[in-house]
Amino acid sequence: MSGATSEALTTLRARWAGLSARERQGVTLAAVVVGLALLWVVAVQPAWRTVRSAPAQQAQLDAAWQRMQRDAAEAKRLRALPPVAPALAAQTLQAATTRLGDAGKLSLQGERAVLTLTEANGDAIAQWLAEVRRGARARAIEARLEAAGDGYSGRITVAIGGGA
Repeated sequence: MSGATSEALTTLRARWAGLSARERQGVTLAAVVVGLALLWVVAVQPAWRTVRSAPAQQAQLDAAWQRMQRDAAEAKRLRALPPVAPALAAQTLQAATTRLGDAGKLSLQGERAVLTLTEANGDAIAQWLAEVRRGARARAIEARLEAAGDGYSGRITVAIGGGA
């Protein structure tokens, strides 16, 4: 030990020896209480919190896993279906866009379609994407959306058929 540490330890021992038995007992009890509080804060409480929150996190992870499994099964099923004729895909895209009303305008560009949105409802956008994925086998390849008013404005580009 260094000289300063040794000197501090000697001073501490001298003070300890100078305390009465009752004072030593009080200091020991206080040290035990502080030690237990520190043990609780550092070791027990974080572990306890983890154990209490684990079932909820497990349920969330299970739900996410099930969603991914459903999405994977749907993707596999869609891949197994024969391709949609370009005319039918365009018709499906137009029909889905019509349901968006004035909030959506569709532009067909070969094997891609661009949907331009103006303050479209988020649920309506999700329905549009699901409908064109199933009916036209179109998949989103780019989306640039910004919150605007009561909905979203921007563009969604989808690939039709084998286009990427």
